[in-house]
Amino acid sequence: MSTATPPSTTSTFQLNGQSISVTASPDTPLLWIIRDVAGLTGTKFGCGIGLCGACTVHLGRRAVRSCITPLSAVAGAQITTIEGLSADGQHPLQKAWVQTQAPQCGYCQSGQIMQAAALIRRFPKPSDEDIDSVMNGNLCRCMAYVRIRQAIKIAAAEIQGAASHG
Repeated sequence: MSTATPPSTTSTFQLNGQSISVTASPDTPLLWIIRDVAGLTGTKFGCGIGLCGACTVHLGRRAVRSCITPLSAVAGAQITTIEGLSADGQHPLQKAWVQTQAPQCGYCQSGQIMQAAALIRRFPKPSDEDIDSVMNGNLCRCMAYVRIRQAIKIAAAEIQGAASHG
């Protein structure tokens, strides 16, 4: 019986604007690099198979599930977690989440916000159908979907207002 250790590789990427180099197995999920190596705990483990959305981060400008994104897929990439969305927690989505009291238990909210940020980039004035379609894979056990939708619309309007004012 072989007990060989899987080969490790060193991967370098940007995490919230900071360069990070990690030596690990290329199939190590990005989630564990974010949490265990970088010590950023806003990104949550939910299902481990990419279905719940609790682990959503941005790879470039695209929302991805970090629990199924291998380290090998992020070499040279820009990764943004909830901690990197706004240095002071004042991103329009974060403010709208507080305003609407969207979080109940809060566990899924980092992933919800990161998915919503990608949604607003794609659909600056999202309709209910846009929100339902894009947010569909982000699950909330507390069923706060109505407040999440409301928060997305408030944040989108704030972003549009800021964009129209220069």
